[in-house]
Amino acid sequence: MDNGNSGLQLRSLIKSTGELELSLVDVPTREPAEDEVVVRVEATPLNPSDLGLLIGAADLGSAKASGSKESPVITGKMSEAAVRAMAGRVGQSMPAGNEGAGVVIRTGTSDVAKALLGKTVEMIGGAMYTQYRTLKARDCLLLPPGTTPAEGASWFVNPLTSLGMTETMRREGHKALVHTAAASNLGQMLNRICLKDGIPLVNIVRSQPQADILRKIGVKYVVDSKSPSFMSELTNALA
Repeated sequence: MDNGNSGLQLRSLIKSTGELELSLVDVPTREPAEDEVVVRVEATPLNPSDLGLLIGAADLGSAKASGSKESPVITGKMSEAAVRAMAGRVGQSMPAGNEGAGVVIRTGTSDVAKALLGKTVEMIGGAMYTQYRTLKARDCLLLPPGTTPAEGASWFVNPLTSLGMTETMRREGHKALVHTAAASNLGQMLNRICLKDGIPLVNIVRSQPQADILRKIGVKYVVDSKSPSFMSELTNALA
């Protein structure tokens, strides 16, 4: 049986010397309280908000690898201004990852917690770039049978962002939307919402394969920013 007594966790540390360090740290798995579960994390998305915590304003062009295969370390330089802007977290090794999905391997004694044992669930609560995560059963959502962790991991940030975009559009009295990086995971979710709700959405992509992804799900307005006729295509789509 997989007890998950400890596991690797990805950490981000800003040093007073002006460096950002990413490392894998072996951390003990906290025993679940009555209303908690322990999840073996099997999939997590990578959103801009995750990247902001992980790498901040570090110069990735200066990144260097060190450590061992089992315990790799990535270090990158930061400007003095960036270090000052993040002074509140200097010297603190911080976990990352807003959401994820996995299998419940241990639970507390409550009926709600025990009902999730062995089930595949989605999770929110931070610190998801880890092998094992102890959290409240209420912060887990049971995935439908047959759904893999990879299919269910991005269930909070992007879906709510997509819904927030359409609700803001309506609240401000607009009739349509324009979206860049439109073939992303977020973009595809937004398109499905707009197709269902009948909202005109102009999608800007950066390649033909990205355009093909959207057209396969029935999107009408797709323009490629790399196309020689991009401006005229965009103007026609906005007309």
